[in-house]
Amino acid sequence: MLDNISFANPEFFWLLLLLPLAILWYFFKRRELTPSLKISSIKGFSNSGLLPKLKPLLFVFRLLALAAIIVAMARPQTEDISTRTKTTKGIDIVMAIDVSSSMLARDLKPNRLSALKEVAADFIKERPNDRIGLVAYAGEAYTKTPITSDKSIVLNALREITYGQLNDGTAIGMGLATSVNRLKESKAISKIIILLTDGVNNSGFIEPQTAADLAVEYGIKTYTIGLGTNGNALSPIAYNADGSFRYGMRQVEIDEQLLQDIAKATGGQYFRATDNEKLEAIYEEINKLEKTEIEEFKYYKYDERFRSWVFLAGALLLFEWLLRNTLFRSFI
Repeated sequence: MLDNISFANPEFFWLLLLLPLAILWYFFKRRELTPSLKISSIKGFSNSGLLPKLKPLLFVFRLLALAAIIVAMARPQTEDISTRTKTTKGIDIVMAIDVSSSMLARDLKPNRLSALKEVAADFIKERPNDRIGLVAYAGEAYTKTPITSDKSIVLNALREITYGQLNDGTAIGMGLATSVNRLKESKAISKIIILLTDGVNNSGFIEPQTAADLAVEYGIKTYTIGLGTNGNALSPIAYNADGSFRYGMRQVEIDEQLLQDIAKATGGQYFRATDNEKLEAIYEEINKLEKTEIEEFKYYKYDERFRSWVFLAGALLLFEWLLRNTLFRSFI
């Protein structure tokens, strides 16, 4: 009876303290309530049976009935809660991902691009109420996925991003401009670009500053991330005869000043990720900075369960009355 039950008036349970007092009263007053007869010998009553000894059960039934009434007064009820959410402030996000050959460097495990894809996937999963798009860039840029609320599409597209789909190079201006183009028509209250690179701008026909000015014009905030360790990293330096990369130590060069300028001009922030843990912490920080406002409506439905306790109390009292006036009638 008490599974998943709450009580509207739990203060009535204090009345249960009356039950021990009633038990004490019963035992102290039992002699007064039981008729007595003084005789010289009780040999004739030695086989009077078990029934007189069961008479206290009548009092037990009354106590149980009283307890059931107290529970009923506490109003047991089940609670059914239904929730409806409404997004009141949506955010459109484009993630611009550098896919140049340097993203295969192994200062992050297993390499920069794989580490980024894993962290970005977690970020996407934690934004269920936002629309997200993907832009990939190297020596040029293209839209991998337009902004969409279907996270499965975005996650599948993210998994498909690999090196070799674009001419090599780092066209930061092209990556940023393509992202702005994806968001400029957006009606969302907040528009965000997360641009990640591990190098310096050395390709493309759009200057990063020009792309940043476009972002400012369309009210698009840009968070920039410089990816790579400090010093040297094991990076692709040449091709082997079979077409695979030959790795060697190379100086990590990131145009941090450019990334800082882009972030500052658009109202965003610049972050530096030197390892897997730092990269994950950066995306968690951006996730906290850009919160979607959600209005939640809760509907409560209560189902009263006190009636069964009232019926139980009534049944106990009726049973006690029947026993008292039938089976135990001669002993009262």
